[in-house]
Amino acid sequence: MTDQENAPEVLPELSVSATRLNRAKLEKVPWNHSGKHPGSRFFGGLLNLMFEFGNAAIFRRSENDPLPPVDGGVIYVATHINGLVDPMVIMRIQKKRVISLGRHDLITRPFIGWWSRRFGAQPVLRRAEIEAGVVDAEFAKHINERGMLTAASCLAAGHSAVIMPEGKSHQDSRLHALRTGSPRAALAAAAIAEERNLPPPVIQTVGLHWKTHYWFRTDSYVEFGEAIEIPSVYSASDRALLASGTWVEPPREDTINLRQKMFDTLSPLTPDSPDWPTYRALKLIANMEANNSDKPLQKLSEEVHSTRDVRAGMNDTQGSQLLDEATEAAEILHQNDLYANAISPSNELRGMSNNDRLRGILGTLLMIVTSPIAIPANIILSSIAKYMAEEGDEGLDSRTTYFLLAGMFSPLLFWLPLVFLSLLLLQGTALSPSDIIPGLIGLFIIMDLTYIFLLGYDFWNDFTTARRRVKLSRSEDGEKLNLLLKSINSHLGALK
Repeated sequence: MTDQENAPEVLPELSVSATRLNRAKLEKVPWNHSGKHPGSRFFGGLLNLMFEFGNAAIFRRSENDPLPPVDGGVIYVATHINGLVDPMVIMRIQKKRVISLGRHDLITRPFIGWWSRRFGAQPVLRRAEIEAGVVDAEFAKHINERGMLTAASCLAAGHSAVIMPEGKSHQDSRLHALRTGSPRAALAAAAIAEERNLPPPVIQTVGLHWKTHYWFRTDSYVEFGEAIEIPSVYSASDRALLASGTWVEPPREDTINLRQKMFDTLSPLTPDSPDWPTYRALKLIANMEANNSDKPLQKLSEEVHSTRDVRAGMNDTQGSQLLDEATEAAEILHQNDLYANAISPSNELRGMSNNDRLRGILGTLLMIVTSPIAIPANIILSSIAKYMAEEGDEGLDSRTTYFLLAGMFSPLLFWLPLVFLSLLLLQGTALSPSDIIPGLIGLFIIMDLTYIFLLGYDFWNDFTTARRRVKLSRSEDGEKLNLLLKSINSHLGALK
């Protein structure tokens, strides 16, 4: 495990959007230091509903641990490799209202920014923007302190916050160095809660897991780890200032100590591996071990915890040799767009089964039958998402972000207009309150057909995955893979 001091600390490469500073909009972002949430309750509820649509669109299966009970506010912290998907999967399972901190341009963009501001999101101006000359340090300090005090006040009042403490999105398989913003906001929140005699907030570590995070229709798993108590470090006079709406910096040593505690607690919930090939190798070993015990891994959550056990045991020489072979085998699979579950219960490369063929036929039929409704209702935003994912400069994590946004906004921007247009054409008259029930029925029909279409896509994808397995098995790489799997299996037997 890497500690905070030795963790990668690389400033993010700024996208074009991140270099566009809109000072006027940043000044007008709603904020509140009394503890009242600055967002609209209506739009917050609507956004949560849209999260459900987006989540159902981009994930085939979603799991999450039970939400830990807590009386006061909660700061959820996680690593950040999957763009806007990361906060979404945490926010959608919340019971409390969420206050969020996000990159400044996500709050000021013409469309996404409008929603972010109504949700109550607070902008952050990072050191990367300051050093690149996008913003001066004084204005950044003003905006950041205003936002952190808003978040701290909301947390003290019992709301929750989702913060990515690395301060950026990246594509590494281990936690980057944490910024000081989240521990500073946490310490301030605890002080305000103490001053107002409210239940203290806690920091809740979160593990965000995916089969392959940038694949469309992958699986997701939200894991809740250890909660961290926030110490009381402010003097009585400083607590009073914070509670009155004046930002006061916490003692630096306490900030650094809390940041280190966050890093140490959060790191094990990440892949925490030198690189992605190593992590894919650990997942392959976990799957093969489960096959040998006649308990194949069925859920992503099972795989995550089994992989963590494998990672903890990779210390001796024999384990090192095993990891080398598993890395080579896993990379052959990955280069052919295959996952560790391409291995059969006998720990050989799967072939094509009759079930795979039936899925291909059924998937094709489902997509054909539902396409007259599902495609017109979703094709425009899905096409834009595909273009932006492939042509944008936001990085690999933008792939799922753009498809998430398409899944979230298609119901609002295209399903509703399609229903209204259909009712107008059928009736030939203006719409009236009596059309609400038929309109709702129409929306449910579009929703059901869209998700049946996606189910058909999943079945078809199972068939094409089987075809890739067959193609690989007939190649030199396939022969090499099976030899590696046989050797790995023998090592696993020797380690028992």
